[in-house]
Amino acid sequence: MASKRQRFAARRKAVGYSQELFAERVGVERSTIVRWESGESEPQPWLRPKIARTLQVSLEQLDSLLAKGDPSDMETADRVDFALRHPASVDLVSVGHLRHQVQQLDERYDRAPSTALLAEAGQCLGRASFLSANAASGRVRRELYAVEAEAATLMGQLVWDASQRRDHASAHRYLDQAVTAARQFRDPVAEGLALLRKSFVALYGERDPRAGLDLTAQTAETTKGTSRVLTGLAALHAAEANAMLGQLRPCEQALMEAEAQFGQIEPTDAAIDLYSPTQFGRLAGSCYLFLKDAKRAQPILEETARELHDRSKSRAIVLGNLTLAAIRQDDLETAAARLHEAIDVIEVTWGGGGLNIVFGAGRELRKWRALPVVQDVYDRLLSLMTAA
Repeated sequence: MASKRQRFAARRKAVGYSQELFAERVGVERSTIVRWESGESEPQPWLRPKIARTLQVSLEQLDSLLAKGDPSDMETADRVDFALRHPASVDLVSVGHLRHQVQQLDERYDRAPSTALLAEAGQCLGRASFLSANAASGRVRRELYAVEAEAATLMGQLVWDASQRRDHASAHRYLDQAVTAARQFRDPVAEGLALLRKSFVALYGERDPRAGLDLTAQTAETTKGTSRVLTGLAALHAAEANAMLGQLRPCEQALMEAEAQFGQIEPTDAAIDLYSPTQFGRLAGSCYLFLKDAKRAQPILEETARELHDRSKSRAIVLGNLTLAAIRQDDLETAAARLHEAIDVIEVTWGGGGLNIVFGAGRELRKWRALPVVQDVYDRLLSLMTAA
């Protein structure tokens, strides 16, 4: 089996090249880059000086990056430790390692308890903030601001989620840090994402739909022309803010705007990884619940639940809302079944959004708790409350 050249790939990412752009700069096909990085082949000798210049390394350093069986990340991790002791020496390879750590944590967010990610995310943020304040190179400092923005946005999500969406002040503080860092390197996508997360805190934590509307408007203005994903998500959450205010027409107009934005997403959108086809149904169903139209919400949420097969925090939210839709149509058997499913997911992910929704469903079920169809799931819900 070929040995992956992880440090070669990490260096490419650290200097800011996708495989496609790197291939273009070096003058080869993208498939050739894939083979180099997987260890299936190696660059011809006459290409190596150009590759070294593109990666901003010496020929000797390039030979080291191309060496097969290179230790996975050990040398890079050592470089980060050295940079923390001598921050002016931090380079793009060390920044690439930090960014990779943050991105790995972000990928785990939807399926792991937030409390399990907090310490490592906080360490990444602390390192990025310290190094960005002390880096000697302007280009390196700019890349560190990007990592700081990503890490601070993630920390805002994690502390809020771990507190069951109660610690609004800490969440806003981290997200404000992300906005500031994003503005330092003039990235409207990173800034827009942090603003969107702040709107979540306003809408679903502070229960302030007007503040949420203002923040979704700021997000849309910031990302307009840059990311249809974020502009569409801003419209989607603006729809829910209007639903919270009982405003049907503005809610449905915002849903139409979100759908229009999502319909024009390009694969190259800078926020493409944040988009999921299930987001529209999850939020549209929630909107109709806020508008007291459970009958209209239910089929939208049912379809979304069928599309969400995994045990993710998003699935717990959809199942919790389906519980509410069934309760409000006096279908206690379906409500109990959906609540059991939601609890199954929450016992794995412990997502704050899902917890809040199922606890709300429990409050609505309380008057029927003595009925056999409700008693079992209600007892299970009480156990969940104790554990939380």
